[in-house]
Amino acid sequence: MVGLRTMLVHLKSVEKSWQPQDFLPDPTSPDEFTKQVKELRERAKEIPDDYFVMLVGDMITEEALPTYQSMFNTTDGIRDETCSSLTSWATWVRGWTAEENRHGDLLNKYLYLSGRVDMKQIEKTVQYLIGFGMDIQTENNPYLGFIYTSFQERATFISHGDTARLAKQYGDTSLAEICVGLASDEKRHETVYTMIMEKLFEVDPDGSLVAFADMMKKKIAMPAHWIYDGRDDDLFRHFSAVAQRLGVYTTKDYGDTLECLVDRWNVEKISTGLSGEGRKAQDYVCGLAPKLEGWRKELREGPSK
Repeated sequence: MVGLRTMLVHLKSVEKSWQPQDFLPDPTSPDEFTKQVKELRERAKEIPDDYFVMLVGDMITEEALPTYQSMFNTTDGIRDETCSSLTSWATWVRGWTAEENRHGDLLNKYLYLSGRVDMKQIEKTVQYLIGFGMDIQTENNPYLGFIYTSFQERATFISHGDTARLAKQYGDTSLAEICVGLASDEKRHETVYTMIMEKLFEVDPDGSLVAFADMMKKKIAMPAHWIYDGRDDDLFRHFSAVAQRLGVYTTKDYGDTLECLVDRWNVEKISTGLSGEGRKAQDYVCGLAPKLEGWRKELREGPSK
């Protein structure tokens, strides 16, 4: 498996990491704090409601972090039995959790200060989501887990990058900087998970391909797929529709992410060490992205005659 130094070089030390307060009004200076909050609110007033729907969804997803670490610690062969293990994986996952924890903190505080959202309803939604947990169908299988996180970290990198682009477009460069900070973390995390799978493809191409096909047949569900606010039973579907409409995370991004991982892991070029099941999995995965593109085209243009 990937060695300790190789993994941990992609974690930043606490002292070198950005913190939420770096992007927010300074509460230790009452006069400046009031002024900075007023400026933040003035900028936020110009941003469309749909954008805040996306930002709230992103924040709630990040706030459900306890579920994600719990999921990893149920995974066969890599779980942290003591919650203080010094193995490379355990050290990585605690560091990853600590880095990700800042994302929810930052977005939560920004949204609170913006005055644009119903914070109590958001807080209830976070509590519901953590209480419900999630089922991403990785079955305690590390292969499935690493494929899922490779896909998911890239998806969040894209999503935060697009919210940064839109914030800048709406004239709020400070909010754009916040989203860029989140995206940069997700990119580093993506690097580690794809690197782990790259090694697994080297040592066990057959098992890796079968797992890849299995995960894609199930479809990669976002961590907040059980999101609920106490009112809307279809909240995640409605959130996804807004994301698609704004171009923050779309069906095209889903297909592009799949193609990126197929290329990164050289899936098409694997020619040895495959069983019959492995070759079927290879054909399925390599043929999936063109199918997705065909479905997208049909959605745009209608079925061909």
